[in-house]
Amino acid sequence: MADNCSSVEIVEGCRLPVLRKNQEHEDEWPLAEILSLKEVSGRKLFYVHYIDFNKRLDEWVTADRLDMKKLQFPKKEAKTPTKNGLSGSRPSSPERPERETLDLNLQSATAPSRGKTLPTPKRKEVVPLVTPVPPATPVPALPSSTETSQAAVFPVVREPPPFKAREDLEPIPTVTTNGTARRLIPPQPGRKRKANCGGPDEDSQDSSDGIPTAPRMTGSLVSDRSHDDIITRMKNIECIELGRHRLKPWYFSPYPQELTTLPILYLCEFCLKYLKSLKCLQRHLTKCNLRHPPGNEIYRKGTISFFEIDGRKNKNYSQNLCLLAKCFLDHKTLYYDTDPFLFYVMTEYDSKGFHIVGYFSKEKESTEDYNVACILTLPPYQRRGYGKLLIEFSYELSKVEGKTGTPEKPLSDLGLLSYRSYWSQTILEILMDLKPDNGERPQITINEISEITSVKKEDVISTLQYLNLINYYKGQYILTLSEEIVDGHEKAMQKRHLRIDPKCLHFTPKDWSKRGKW
Repeated sequence: MADNCSSVEIVEGCRLPVLRKNQEHEDEWPLAEILSLKEVSGRKLFYVHYIDFNKRLDEWVTADRLDMKKLQFPKKEAKTPTKNGLSGSRPSSPERPERETLDLNLQSATAPSRGKTLPTPKRKEVVPLVTPVPPATPVPALPSSTETSQAAVFPVVREPPPFKAREDLEPIPTVTTNGTARRLIPPQPGRKRKANCGGPDEDSQDSSDGIPTAPRMTGSLVSDRSHDDIITRMKNIECIELGRHRLKPWYFSPYPQELTTLPILYLCEFCLKYLKSLKCLQRHLTKCNLRHPPGNEIYRKGTISFFEIDGRKNKNYSQNLCLLAKCFLDHKTLYYDTDPFLFYVMTEYDSKGFHIVGYFSKEKESTEDYNVACILTLPPYQRRGYGKLLIEFSYELSKVEGKTGTPEKPLSDLGLLSYRSYWSQTILEILMDLKPDNGERPQITINEISEITSVKKEDVISTLQYLNLINYYKGQYILTLSEEIVDGHEKAMQKRHLRIDPKCLHFTPKDWSKRGKW
C-alpha cells in the first residue's frame, strides 16, 4: 500500500489508514496520525496513534502498512510555536468531542452536608408485595430536601431494565504527562503534590459517577494540558524486565534519557531500582538485601501480603514505584515529591521472596475523603481478580479509619470498569442480605449503605442509577431488583475467589494532622 511512499513525503501530523490486527486477529484499517518518524538500518519507521483508540495501542509501523491513497496532510494554518525546542501537540489533530453521558442531576447528593440520606417527599408508605408494580421509570433527578427517608427494596419478576453495554465504557481519551523537561506545576500553598490527572476529555466519566463534570483542582491530582507535547505522547521504553516477567509499557514514563534507547530496561523486583544491563542487575542483586517491599507488612493471608510504605521514609522506592506505574497509567503526571503519600503494595509470596503484583497510593491527609490516588495492577496479574482485591483493601482501611472514601477522579478506562464492578457487587451484596422487618419490605437508607461499605454517598447513588435500581413509585423512592440483576450478581460472586479477610488486617491509622512534617 505504500508504493507512493518514496514519492510523497510523510510528515508528522499526517493522517492515513494503517493496517493492524483487531481482537479477532482480522485485518482492519483504522485512521491513524503520524506522531514521529525515524530510520533504522535504512528502513523508515512511523510512530502512529490510532484515532479514537487508547494510546496503549500506539506503535512503530513500517511503510508497507500505510495506505498512501488516503493520505491527509496537516493544516498549515494550525501550526503552533514550539516550547523549549520541543514541538507542541499537533493542532491539526482535532479535539475529540466529549462523549454524551447521562445527566444524573445529583447536586443535592454532592451538597456539603454529610448527614443527608436519599431525600423523598413526605409520603413514606411502603408498597405491599401484592400491589402490582407498573413499569418503573428511572428517576430523572433527586429532589433537594433535608428530611431523612428510606428506600424499600422490591424483588420483582418482570422485564428487567437493560444493562448498559460494556461498549458504553469505551476507553476515554486522557491527557498525557510532563515531558523530559520535567517542569513541575507549582503546588498549592502549604501543600505538596505528587501526581496529577489529565483531563477535560475525561469529564464524561466524572459526570456518570455523579461527580461535578469539571475535573477537581484539589487533592493530589491537578488537571493541566501544558505538558501535552509530542515527546510525552510516545512510548519511550521498549521493554522492562521485572523478575520473571517482561513487560511492554503502554505509555511514556520519564526514566533517564540514556535508558530509553536500550532494548530492555532491567528492574530489581524488590527495590525497583532500574539498571541498564543484565550484568548490572546481577551485580546489584548480590548487594540488595531486600526480599520484600520496605515498610510494614499489615496484611497476610495465604500467599497474599500488603505492605504499607511511607513516601517520606522510603523515598527512593516510592519514586521508582511511580516511574514503573507511569508506564501503565496515562492519566497521571509524575511528581518526585512522595512525602505526602502512603503506598500500599500487594505482593505474592514464594520461596524467592515477595513479588509485587500491584499497588495503590493515598494522601496522608485528604480534604476530600480520597482513599486512593493511584491504583495499578501490573499487566501479568490483570484479569485475575487482583484489581478488585486492591479496591476492597482500600475500603477496608477506610472502615478501620471510620471514614467513607472515594478514588480520585478522573479514573482511567480500566479503573472506571473495576470500580463500577466493585461498587455494584458490594451494594447488591448488602441489598440481597436485607431481611424483612415485621413482615414488611426491608428498608435501608443511602447513608446506611455508605456506612456499612465505606463507599462515599455519591458513589452509592451513581451506582444505583447506573444499575437502574432506583425508581419512583407512589411518592417514594424504591429499589427494584430484577431476576436478571440477581442472577448476574450471583454468577459474578461465584467467580470472585479472592477476598480480603478483615481478621488478617493489622492496621492502626495515624492522625497525620498532628504531625509537623509527616
